Amino acid sequence: MRRCYVTVTGRVQGVGFRMACAAQAERAGVAGWVRNLPDGRVEAVLEGEETAVDQVLRWLHEGPSAARVEDVDVRVEQPQGEQDFQVR
Repeated sequence: MRRCYVTVTGRVQGVGFRMACAAQAERAGVAGWVRNLPDGRVEAVLEGEETAVDQVLRWLHEGPSAARVEDVDVRVEQPQGEQDFQVR
């Protein structure tokens, strides 16, 4: 199991980023959550099998077609047993 706390910088709000992230996570079998931050970034927690989390992390570097991702910061954390994926 792997858990990552992620912040994504760029044009990532108002472009369907959170919903697309949730769809990618659910497709990969990754639990956690995603939400907008007041400063314009998006933050997320991804938890699941290492290969599945890595798949979603790769997608976060691109995002949906309307997004412009400038930076993705990833911090590995201890798994906490997330059960599903939520858009907050």
